[in-house]
Parts: sequence; structure tokens; C-alpha cells
Amino acid sequence: MEKRIILRGVIAGAVAGLLAFVFARIFAEPQIQAAIDYESGRDAAQGALDKAAGLPMDMGGPDIFSRTIQANIGIGVGMVLFGTAMGALFAVAYAICLGRTGRIRPRGLAMLVALGGFLGVYFVPFIKYPANPPSIGHPDTIRDRGNLYLAMVVCSLVFLVLAVWLGKRLQGRFGNWNATLIAVGSYVVAIGIVMAVLPSLGELSDNVQEFGHHATETPLPLTDPQGAIVYPGFPADTLFTFRFLSVAAQLVLWSTLGLVFGPMAERLLNPRGAAATAPVSAGPEPVAAA
Repeated sequence: MEKRIILRGVIAGAVAGLLAFVFARIFAEPQIQAAIDYESGRDAAQGALDKAAGLPMDMGGPDIFSRTIQANIGIGVGMVLFGTAMGALFAVAYAICLGRTGRIRPRGLAMLVALGGFLGVYFVPFIKYPANPPSIGHPDTIRDRGNLYLAMVVCSLVFLVLAVWLGKRLQGRFGNWNATLIAVGSYVVAIGIVMAVLPSLGELSDNVQEFGHHATETPLPLTDPQGAIVYPGFPADTLFTFRFLSVAAQLVLWSTLGLVFGPMAERLLNPRGAAATAPVSAGPEPVAAA
């Protein structure tokens, strides 16, 4: 049974990843291209300043893959693989929740697990460390940024599991509604403490040493030695739109995962009920005797 549930999760995840890619390709890709154009213009301005100051210029290297391949095959394969992996984890969580959530129907349980996955895996970590388009983030902080984001994801998932456990333990004493409020409040307090303890990206040691104290790694205006602005900071509209669309793409992925997985799980777990709701053919009309 568990293998069949996981297989359905993998299928639903692949479909969800594909739909999320289509959404991101249509809406988010222009924002990515705008960020790349900004980075190219800023690099050219920085190169001009370095040349005027007699400093060695960083020529960079050629791109291994073209933008066309990156924007289509690269992102598409990545989103489908990510959706497949999330679908497998989703199915495991779904199997664990079976029989432990009262009389919730398979489709309803699928949507609840999808909501928990969206919040725990993506949205709560996003609040502390939101997604950034290209040209935001410094190469020296890639490892630190990855470790911090992973820590947020792990803490979010662990606290989410503990909150569900706490709610079940308190249900008999405080009732379902009050136990749910206590569990949610405990989760919010715990994850809030983690967010307060973990540093902001602008306060990482490499950033402070080179750029001073800032809240984020968003590029500030580029200035010449006299302090005049020669290239603007990263556009706020592009940053906001990219982050908004990132959340929307994840919402598409997790919603599709729950909606596609739910009916498959219901047919697997309750085949008699699925057959009972299917339309029954009346068959041909009897021919009247002459």
C-alpha cells in the first residue's frame, strides 16, 4: 500500500512541477531576464570604473548554457524534478497521517498535507530568507546562505510536526478548537525565536567586511570615488514582482499536488466508494414485442 501511495505522489508531483514551470516560464521569466540585464549593465559600469582607476578588469567566462536553454530546458527539468521529489515526500507524510487525523476524507487530507508542505517547506522559510532573482547575492556567501535557508526549512518542518503532535495531545483536555489554537501559537512562537536568532543575509561576515551593515544583499547604487551614483541600485519593482511570483509558483505546485493526488488516493483507499459514485450505464432499451 505504501509503495502505491508513494508512486501516486511521484506522479502528482511531476504534474505539479510541470504546471509550476509553465506558470514561472510565462510570468517569472521576464523578471529573471530583467535582473540579468541589470547585472550586465552594472558589471559594465563597474568595469568602466576599474579601467579608469587602473585596476585589472575581470573579463569573466563564457556561459556554459545559453539563456534559451536555461529558461526552458534547465528550469523546466529542475521544476519537474523538484515537484517529483516533493511529491514523494508528500506521499510519505500522507501515509503517516492516514488513520491519525480522525474522519477526514482522503481528498481533504491531501489538501491539508499540501497546505502543511507549502507552509513548512516554502512559505515560512521564505519570510526570513525570501527568494532572490539573479544579481542579488554575493559569491562569497553562497554556502552560508544555503546553510541558513536549510536550517530554516528543517526548523519549520520539525516545529510543524511537533505542533500537530501537541494539538493531538491537548485535544481531549481543551477541545479541538482550543488545542488547535495552542498548537498554532506554539509553532508561531518557536519559529519566531528561530527567525530572531538567525542572522539576516546582510549581516553575514563577508558582507559586513566588504559592504558594511545592511539588512539584505540587494545591490545598492554603484558610486564613483567622488560618491556620485553611476549606476542605480536594484529596481524595487523587479524584486517585489519576482518574489510575489515565486510564492505564486509554489502555491501552484502545492495546490496541484494536493488536487491531483487526492482523487488518486481516494480511488486507492476507498475503491468501493469511488465505484459507487461512478455513473452506471442503463444499457440498451428492451425491444417491444411486435
